[in-house]
Amino acid sequence: MRSAVIERNTKETQIKAELCLDGGKVEIKTGIGFFDHMLNAFAYHAGFGLKLNVVGDLEVDTHHTAEDTGIVLGTAFKEALGAFSGIKRYGFFSIPMDDALANVSLDISNRPFLVFYAKFEQELCGDFETAVCEEFWRAFAMNSGITLHINVPYGNNAHHQIEAIFKAVAHALALALEPNSDGTTLSTKGIL
Repeated sequence: MRSAVIERNTKETQIKAELCLDGGKVEIKTGIGFFDHMLNAFAYHAGFGLKLNVVGDLEVDTHHTAEDTGIVLGTAFKEALGAFSGIKRYGFFSIPMDDALANVSLDISNRPFLVFYAKFEQELCGDFETAVCEEFWRAFAMNSGITLHINVPYGNNAHHQIEAIFKAVAHALALALEPNSDGTTLSTKGIL
């Protein structure tokens, strides 16, 4: 089983994540209802097992909690994946959600990068600040070793836009994690 357990404790957040790329229970508690909803959707649509417990300085705002969760989840993903070999590596998925559309392309390349294009008309989804959506995905990409391109060309409802993003990333990851034909590293260099 491709799995990892990561703990990170700072003065701002205390986080423990148990991630299994091959499935399992999903139990999420971040203290931010909308963020829990998004992470549940992410794990479910990717087919991941994910137990995540986060205590953050929500009296400040949601930034540290979201960013540090991305750091921990990205680190767990990279550790669970191991040598980046035996997988198809690339994934693309497009999710329409009512008025919104999210397109995601990614490369599990061990070369982290984020391109994020989304404009949210609302500042909040519940108690989740929409501006931290980008911070979460940046932290996830940088710590997982993924090149991640997120593009939301249109949408009026931030809830729909953000949920489409989380689901599109999940499905793109599921495709990229599928076994390749011979179990080798999909690179002309032979290593990532």
